[in-house]
Amino acid sequence: MVVQDRRGGGAVAVAVACGTGLAVGLLTTGCSPDGAAADDQDPSGRATAAAEVRNSAAALLRAGSAGIRTSMETVSGGTRVAIRGTGGYDFATSTGRLRVVLPDPAGRPGGGHQPITEILAPGALFMKNRGAGVPADKWVRIYTASLSDGNLVTGGATDPLAAAELLRGAREVTYQGEERLDGVRVRHYRGTTDIGAAARQASPRTRPALVAAEQGFTTDAVPFDAYLDEDGRLRKVRQWFRFANGAPKGASVTSTTELSDFGTRVAVQLPDERDIYAGKIASAAR
Repeated sequence: MVVQDRRGGGAVAVAVACGTGLAVGLLTTGCSPDGAAADDQDPSGRATAAAEVRNSAAALLRAGSAGIRTSMETVSGGTRVAIRGTGGYDFATSTGRLRVVLPDPAGRPGGGHQPITEILAPGALFMKNRGAGVPADKWVRIYTASLSDGNLVTGGATDPLAAAELLRGAREVTYQGEERLDGVRVRHYRGTTDIGAAARQASPRTRPALVAAEQGFTTDAVPFDAYLDEDGRLRKVRQWFRFANGAPKGASVTSTTELSDFGTRVAVQLPDERDIYAGKIASAAR
């Protein structure tokens, strides 16, 4: 799959599964001193819902860290590819470590590829066992601001902080009600978020990636479903991205991030410079 830069005409290979690479305040009446007055000012509840969603990134920063599960599904030309990952993320340092499992092109149970280890860091993505001619003991480093999608989908998993910061541009948000997610009571919100608006509101650590992402998608509007716990922390978010991809119907990517075990220590060590591969990397496309 190729992400087509709709503004510059360039393209970046993204999300292709093959043998050598990646596919790519509370919502209650008492949320203000005068609940009746707040209801009068926001009769639909959408402004309150949007504020809740926009504040979820700040709640994650207060949480410090979390365990994460990710899934990414790409649909292009009738072909569907799914990638899954597990790991942990430290919001204080904006770093995380993921074990990403690729699908088996032959459809065999358990997949046909060795899992890829990914380290997420401010401004960079590191991948080990990348394939495509890269030695097994070496890391590949990609500068996320150089990617047309800001690495929202290129690595096969969306950086959890970027996924949350993307919600800072939330609009047209509706409250869908309470649900239970892994035994935790959550509030379900649905809406769209604007990539450009999110980039302007994002923290300095995430802003460059979102500025880059604004260039890579067919539209700045990203539909989402978000699930927040009683502390306003994001427990699950699903976001839909669309690319031109040179096809009449384009290509779509659904990225889901789930968070749990808040406050658990997450140790992430960045690769040593001598362990980073400096040679030519073969294309991941077949």
